[in-house]
Amino acid sequence: MQPNIRKIVTFDEEVLVEGFRAAERPWRMFAVAAVVSNPWAGRYVEDLRPEILAYGPVLGQMLTDRMVTLAGGGEVIEAYGKAAVVGLDGEVEHASGLIHTLHFGNYYRQAVGAKSYLSFTNTRGPANTPIMVPMMDKNDAGRRSHYLTLQFAIPDAPRADEIVVVLGGATSGRPHHRIGDRYQDLKDLGHDVDNPASV
Repeated sequence: MQPNIRKIVTFDEEVLVEGFRAAERPWRMFAVAAVVSNPWAGRYVEDLRPEILAYGPVLGQMLTDRMVTLAGGGEVIEAYGKAAVVGLDGEVEHASGLIHTLHFGNYYRQAVGAKSYLSFTNTRGPANTPIMVPMMDKNDAGRRSHYLTLQFAIPDAPRADEIVVVLGGATSGRPHHRIGDRYQDLKDLGHDVDNPASV
């Protein structure tokens, strides 16, 4: 059993000026999306696992390979995330099923050397629905400079009986980051961040 992939879409954005000021280095965010036939579309299916176990590794490996190539190496990716959008003849559970398994996400985690979990969205919509890929630092969930959201759309996807499965990444955090991070907030509140018992 293999996923029926209609097409693969790549999104790549490089911001040179943010907030009326040049970035020290380009702020690059990118994604690779697979538009896949939804094997459960138009009906209620009790057991989704056979397709999840078959599709997850194929999609996880393929999208990861393309992301690493696009970035120029897994170590270049500092922030990462995932998303899925199911067409109108499917359930949000179907979108979740294809991205919320170790069979899918672990390929990407291992390729970029990550410790943090993959942030995510799973939604339903018609073709050209905005695809939102939330991201965070691959190793430090409290690093707010890398709280990012990549947004793009595919004009003809998802069709009613399709799912768009996406991996996203960034090579840095936001330019001119200046809102602090979670650890600074804790210090401001009088917590000793080096002593977990005080938090």
